[in-house]
Amino acid sequence: MNTTDITKDTPLAVAFPLPFQILALVGLEILGWATNLHGLDVAGIDVITSLDLRTDVVNPLPAHHLTSRQNTTLVTLYRSVYRIFVTYTSICFVAWLAWRYATHGDAGLVDAFGYIPGLASLSIVCILFCPYNVVHKMERRKLLHSMRRCLFSSWDSPVYFSDVILADVFTSFAQVIGDVWLSLCMLLPGNSILRPHIGTGISRWILPTVMSLPYLVRLRQCVIEYNHQANTQRRPLYNALKYASAFPAIYLSAAQGFVTGEVGSDENASIQTWHGGNFVFGLWLLAALVNSLYSFWWDVTNDWGMDLLRSKSEDEHGIRLASAPPRRLPFYRLHSATPLISQEEDDLGVQDSEDLSRSLAELANHKRHYHPFGLRYSLHFPLLVYPFLIFLNLVLRLTWSMKLFSVVNVSSHAGIANFCLKMAELFRRWMWVFIRVEWEMIKKGREGHTKLRTDDETEYEMIPSATIER
Repeated sequence: MNTTDITKDTPLAVAFPLPFQILALVGLEILGWATNLHGLDVAGIDVITSLDLRTDVVNPLPAHHLTSRQNTTLVTLYRSVYRIFVTYTSICFVAWLAWRYATHGDAGLVDAFGYIPGLASLSIVCILFCPYNVVHKMERRKLLHSMRRCLFSSWDSPVYFSDVILADVFTSFAQVIGDVWLSLCMLLPGNSILRPHIGTGISRWILPTVMSLPYLVRLRQCVIEYNHQANTQRRPLYNALKYASAFPAIYLSAAQGFVTGEVGSDENASIQTWHGGNFVFGLWLLAALVNSLYSFWWDVTNDWGMDLLRSKSEDEHGIRLASAPPRRLPFYRLHSATPLISQEEDDLGVQDSEDLSRSLAELANHKRHYHPFGLRYSLHFPLLVYPFLIFLNLVLRLTWSMKLFSVVNVSSHAGIANFCLKMAELFRRWMWVFIRVEWEMIKKGREGHTKLRTDDETEYEMIPSATIER
């Protein structure tokens, strides 16, 4: 270690270096996923069906009606994830204690014992790929299969909703994945674990490329959905544009290093980069805002199914509605003073019966679409949760995007402020999963209702009142 490695974040790097920060964030995500499954189960949401985890082909019940077998499977699943979190945390905590004991808080010993977080990370990877029936092999195998489908599935294969959730979670880990690359560079001979090293020349482009991989995976899924023979909408294409909008912001951020000179070697020069007012900075700021606002609109309108930012001429699936002439309602017979049964009923009974059925369906549809302003008709969580999440999602979207795309300031990757922002993004994604899976359950319930239509067309759309708070 030399004096140039000493920065204001050195105390944090000594006590909690970047490799251990990565391990901690992964552990928080495991705990978050377990609580996601647990909370969705408490809310009465059929996670097995919504995430396409069902083993049987035919679903005889609506997506929001859980059988005892499905509920038992879900309980077993999130309990297994809790146990995985405990095992994972134990390994990481023991490694961190060994690190603290070996270094004694001395910055001069940090690089000498840099192999400790490396061995801890290698142990986690070996356990993940272990072929033996130890440490929750079934859950590990399912995760690896899902990751393989995300990365290497064929262009004509279906995209499962569980894979979509996994890929979206990895987009929140974009900077953490970049930190993995930085940590590998830090452990190389000649580098220091106290300060991330980005390299020079063309190697500067490796970090933004690594960080863009989760967006590329999600973009690929959207293209597969759009080209699938069963698809009849442009929604996957518009979703692909959202992920494609992340690439200009990421690479424009890295391009500023070539405009301002050697960025990253001097922390003060790195800070001045963001206040220099150069043209590339203006393009980066525009690209970051476009991506953040477009992603926020997509979250609220399409991923959560809210009406806050949706055009009145579109339905919940983004399909433009065509205006239709009003149709006469037959309810005058029910409120008139004339007898309900008359001679005319013999001639018009069939027609009135059809009109009455259509009218009841229209009233049920109107009731179904009544909801608090900006939200939707079916809410499984307390009402105040939704506007709070919408506001928080906007704030964290803007904050996270600005920090995510400022990859030119590599010296801040291991700082305490950056670590807190990464945790905030994980928290945002944790909240996002609840509403996203809830909306997917509602959509699949409607699709199942279309296929399994009965005489009472409104019963399937109704959620038990005990699970709804308007």
